[in-house]
Amino acid sequence: MTSAFRSADQTSSATIRRFTLLAGVAVILGGCATFSADGGVGTAQTIAYTELNKDVVKITDDAAAGSAKARVDQLLKKPLTADSAVQIALLSNRGLQAAFNELGIAEAQMVAASLPPNPRFGISKLSGRFEVEIERQIVGSLFALATWPARAEVARDRFQNAQLRAAEAVLKLAADTRKQYYRSVAANAQVGFYEQAKSTTDAATQLFKRLGESGGINKLDQAREFAFDAELGAQLAQARLQQRQERERLVRQLGLWGDDLKFRMPASLPALPRLQSVKAVEAEALRKRVDIQIARGELNLLAKSLGLTQATRFVNDIDLLGRRTYDRGRSVLPDGDVERETSRSRTLELEIEIPIFDFGQSKVALAEQTYMQAANRLAEKAVNVRSEAREAYVSYRGTYDIARQYINNVLPLRKIIQDEALLQYNGMLIDVTQLITDARARILSNVAGINARRDAWIAHTDFKHALIGGGSVGGGGGTAVAAAGGGDAPAH
Repeated sequence: MTSAFRSADQTSSATIRRFTLLAGVAVILGGCATFSADGGVGTAQTIAYTELNKDVVKITDDAAAGSAKARVDQLLKKPLTADSAVQIALLSNRGLQAAFNELGIAEAQMVAASLPPNPRFGISKLSGRFEVEIERQIVGSLFALATWPARAEVARDRFQNAQLRAAEAVLKLAADTRKQYYRSVAANAQVGFYEQAKSTTDAATQLFKRLGESGGINKLDQAREFAFDAELGAQLAQARLQQRQERERLVRQLGLWGDDLKFRMPASLPALPRLQSVKAVEAEALRKRVDIQIARGELNLLAKSLGLTQATRFVNDIDLLGRRTYDRGRSVLPDGDVERETSRSRTLELEIEIPIFDFGQSKVALAEQTYMQAANRLAEKAVNVRSEAREAYVSYRGTYDIARQYINNVLPLRKIIQDEALLQYNGMLIDVTQLITDARARILSNVAGINARRDAWIAHTDFKHALIGGGSVGGGGGTAVAAAGGGDAPAH
């Protein structure tokens, strides 16, 4: 009866221990991070929709790729606009998808860091002629287990920074695509203007040729007209070359190839945007710039890493070793019989690495200097962001005023000059030299007017993105592009 009660009590204790172990495992695993349903691009999607009113998709399967391609095809059916170009780039640019893959890598690292450290199991067998020794052991790092929550928190912060970097890549691609679109349209406008001017000079050249044959004009005036027509032909060829180059650069931003290269573009730039007057430009940039948020996050990460380094400076690693040994031997008795002997033993070892020659000063100094470096860079970035915001607004306002000056004053006056010069030439009041000089000046003014309008749009884009991050400041807005193979762009 007593043995029965003792057996039931042992069974109950074993059940309780097993239940406690399972509950502990459940608590540990419950605190582990899991993969997000959107692959971590939710932050980039929110910022893209809020700041750009555009959609961002991470392409992970054939269904998502097909949906994105269908939307791109729908946008390409109409002449390209700046907004549609940005949306196509956000859906088709493979470099952006690679940035999202980098985000997925960061998420995988975060999930891995949130898991408890794995124990190490080992088994060994030592056998001789009359003896067999079997040893089983389990080793776990107490240091890794103790620092697990801190490391998991750091990994989560790193993932959040990776999400902001993905959003920054979205904003940069949008800004670069929009600026390249304006360059491409400006190149189209220049070609259109040169073609129009060339058709006029071709007609004048034919007229001068007939007048020269009839003796109605001297050879000097005739040669001047022919030279002017030849120069204009060279300028048209240069403009067409620039048009093809700008279009190919836009193609690389859009991520298009094959039949998609037949997209159409407008022949002239849109009217200037309404002039914006923004107050507190610096404060808005400091509040909204994504790169400032990334720098702040990195500084917080380093602060947490510094605290972890100071807490563990005297211990590099601690391993807990549990060993169970099973010995089985045989001995021969004097009467010739064989006697089997079995013994079991359990061992618990604690291994600690003590830094005798370096008590952690180098680790702490490294962490402190790295933190101060990041803090100084954040302070520098805050100063630069203020300056970039002011510079972007000054550039935007200045280029806007220059473009407006060409539209309202320079080009109308050049047209009046050319019309009056033509009337005076027909009335034989001036010679062909003055007529050609005025025509050349009008061509230069029109090309400069197209460039001024292009620069105003680019500066407008830079100004908008100087407040949120992702755009390069400056009227040039140069974009580094990879070399691309192959051929001329299709005619449009």
